[in-house]
Amino acid sequence: MPLFIMRRVISGVIMVFAISVIAFTLLYLGGGDIARKLLGTNATAETVARKTQDLGLDRPLFVQYGDWLTRAFRGDLGRAWTTGQLVSVSVSSRLAVTLSIVIGAVLISAILSVVLGVLAARRGGWVDGLVQVVSVVGFAIPGFLIALFLVLTFAINLHWFKAVGYVPITRSFSGWLSSVTLPIIALSIGAIASVSQQIRGSVVDAMSRDYVRTLRARGIGINRVVYKHVLRNAGGPALAVLALQFVGLIGGAVVIEQVFALPGIGQLTVQATTSGDIPVVMGVVIATAIIVVIVNLVIDLAQAVLNPKVRLS
Repeated sequence: MPLFIMRRVISGVIMVFAISVIAFTLLYLGGGDIARKLLGTNATAETVARKTQDLGLDRPLFVQYGDWLTRAFRGDLGRAWTTGQLVSVSVSSRLAVTLSIVIGAVLISAILSVVLGVLAARRGGWVDGLVQVVSVVGFAIPGFLIALFLVLTFAINLHWFKAVGYVPITRSFSGWLSSVTLPIIALSIGAIASVSQQIRGSVVDAMSRDYVRTLRARGIGINRVVYKHVLRNAGGPALAVLALQFVGLIGGAVVIEQVFALPGIGQLTVQATTSGDIPVVMGVVIATAIIVVIVNLVIDLAQAVLNPKVRLS
């Protein structure tokens, strides 16, 4: 186990490094005249040249990346070009907002997907058909349309939840819950549609195995067989899909945060990209890559716990 974790950590570090190289290169080579974008179209050529020199953009690209990487190893991601705030502070403060809705969406998706997937697999017939139709519809509808519907219905018309804005949980738990409920629901629906279908297929396949018939012949109840044995075997593929959904939900949060005016990573990325604030964009990219590495490691360990046949060595 320690050797496995070490190997995954090393591969994760290599992946983050590769992502940083690709992202840095694309951002600086594809950013056009970065200094002029920051200063505006009315800036003089002398002012643009001075700004370019101040930012170090006149140096070779590999020298700029080397400086950035050296500082990043010390935990210094630089300062935002537009606000002067430390990138690490900007990203960490926004990351808490995004993770609160993404983790909430993952938890809701996992619970409801297990319920719907097992229900469809065990009951079959019209129940199975209904669950599959609902899943397809939920997967097909874009997340921003679901978000707009939720805002119009439950926030503006019924006044049950906040329409826009975010309340930190440290300030008010009820206010925080009201501000994240609709975004979590909007993010969850597509994930539930995907994961529930995976669980349904895995449970149907597992229910046809010989060990299930043997357990039933020994007089063990169907509920115990399903929730203690079948789900352990069906959980591996479902966890893999859930991990992919986690990564996808971080990307989907960009749109959802715009609809609900949440000050998260998505909103920060849009603002930084629009203004050409490359240090902030790099900070978001690296933070996201690290989260993906951690999630993949956790999923691998969880699969090993659920299925002893998974070999870690």
